[in-house]
Amino acid sequence: MAIHFDTDFDPRHGELTEISPLLRRMVCANESKFTFRGTATYVIGRGDVAVVDPGPDDDTHLSALLHSLRDETVSHVLITHTHGDHSPGARRIAEETGATVLGFGPHPPGAVAEDDVDDSEHSDIGFTPDRTLAHGDVVVGPGWTVEALHTPGHISNHLCFALREEQAVLSGDHVMGWSTTVIPPPDGNIADYLRSLRLLLGRSDEVLYPTHGPPIHKPHQHVEALLQHRLEREAQIVDELSSGPRTAAEIVGALYADVRPELHKPAARSVLAHLHKLRDEQRIDLVDDGDPLSSESVWVRN
Repeated sequence: MAIHFDTDFDPRHGELTEISPLLRRMVCANESKFTFRGTATYVIGRGDVAVVDPGPDDDTHLSALLHSLRDETVSHVLITHTHGDHSPGARRIAEETGATVLGFGPHPPGAVAEDDVDDSEHSDIGFTPDRTLAHGDVVVGPGWTVEALHTPGHISNHLCFALREEQAVLSGDHVMGWSTTVIPPPDGNIADYLRSLRLLLGRSDEVLYPTHGPPIHKPHQHVEALLQHRLEREAQIVDELSSGPRTAAEIVGALYADVRPELHKPAARSVLAHLHKLRDEQRIDLVDDGDPLSSESVWVRN
């Protein structure tokens, strides 16, 4: 099943735009190979609202957001996860509005990998929510109800937020319509990611709103395609190892030959996540106890 990616998304940065009766969106001008056209900050409700993923500590974006909401009450700030393009802006929003910041928890120690990632993916190590959210917890405001869905995989503290009134899910980086999601080990975990995809498949949502890129209006079809893509990628990696020992870098060279070279590094991170899963299942192993996080370490089938 082929994945349909929509790359025509062209938002007006800094404008708060109505996208449904209960949702508005403002996109930050922090475009990159990871953030696509920028981080989308969502506003849930009218009058008494929740802000989801205020984005980086970007004065232009945060000032525009606060100005747009100057006549409304921001009661909650909801954080999908603690990468630097999602959560740092929560501090300023909370300071200027008195809102309560909610998230799964602080940044996971195993997800600190600043030397290995683009600036937009730097970790918000100092993030601490005022209140933690677990899977199934509910946040309520006037006319809106949000349920937290724990969806680890991209990072272990990732949450999606289901807006019950609209059968919609704000899917953060868990599911995007413009690209697949990078799964960076050791905290990023493919087995967790597959379980989190299946969690969405078990729901009856009608639309997904990612933090990067356009809405996904056929969520089950799209999520099923992502799941099958990951399983096919795993099978391809196993096939590569059937021919003899390989490094993650060599596997990327073979499987991502038609992908732009600047994307090979994040691709290697996802390949490593697959290799870790296969090792956990005792299907493969490292040669000579190499560094499991190095794309140059050698892996072999058992």
